[in-house]
Amino acid sequence: MTNFKKLTFLSITLILMSQIMLSQENKSILQLQKKIKQIIDTTGGKIGVGVQGLDFETGFIINGDHNYPMMSVFKFPLAFALLQKVDKGELKLDQKFRIPKEKLDTNTWSPMLKDFPNQDLDITLADLLTYTVSKSDNNACDFLYTQVAGGPAAVDKYLHDAGVKDISIVYTEAEMEKDLALQYKNWCKPAASLQLLQLLYQQKLLSKPSNDFLIKIMRELPDWGKRITVLLPPQTELIHKTGSSGVNKQGIMAAFNDMGIVTLPSGKHLTISVFMSDFKGPQERGIKAIAAISKEIWDYYSMSN
Repeated sequence: MTNFKKLTFLSITLILMSQIMLSQENKSILQLQKKIKQIIDTTGGKIGVGVQGLDFETGFIINGDHNYPMMSVFKFPLAFALLQKVDKGELKLDQKFRIPKEKLDTNTWSPMLKDFPNQDLDITLADLLTYTVSKSDNNACDFLYTQVAGGPAAVDKYLHDAGVKDISIVYTEAEMEKDLALQYKNWCKPAASLQLLQLLYQQKLLSKPSNDFLIKIMRELPDWGKRITVLLPPQTELIHKTGSSGVNKQGIMAAFNDMGIVTLPSGKHLTISVFMSDFKGPQERGIKAIAAISKEIWDYYSMSN
């Protein structure tokens, strides 16, 4: 056999082998998606799932066309928008803001109010962002949206200008609490959540100090916020933001979400986004569903990467 024929034979062999490997990988991904869909069917309601490798090529979306209510997930893009203002010199992290006590809602979720009860607040932007993102504080969030960011519409425009189109931010926490129908107007599709996490990981929108700060406060969510990692190894690194509604009189939850970046055993990084809407509560059912979906994803990519 001539050298040319040997090279041709080798090339054909390599192409066939790569096609076989690709076919096997596609089959495995389809099996993973089937397992996830079984969990979705068992849980009921509308559930969207997004997966994207950040330092390796992979990804898929299940039920990606629905507009999923974000609830507190919308506190993550708020931080993006405000930290860009820090980078522009319009704000400083150590800048203090005064919030009169009569402007604070004592009936909403507010760890900040528990830490500083019945008093006017003089608090830095860094602390307001930490309360907003890490502890999902509604008072801190609404103050930042209305008094610092320029309103929900300004953050919505910032996201759209950054290329994140499949997201809508219209109302504050206070407005959603007064009219529960409005929580459906603040929505996100799984693809947009993956975009946001990718922009964070690749440091596309912010300076390194601002990006590092945002990652830090997304790492500090308390144990009660665990969803993606409930069934994963205890030391799994997670950068994430959760969001959840209450349970209505019919026992239905409008939203229960978690979106984040996990570090696989190989050291590679993977985004997992699970948005749940209009399913029968309580929250424990949502936690089990997100944990089970994330475990299937984790097991697959831990073995394949």
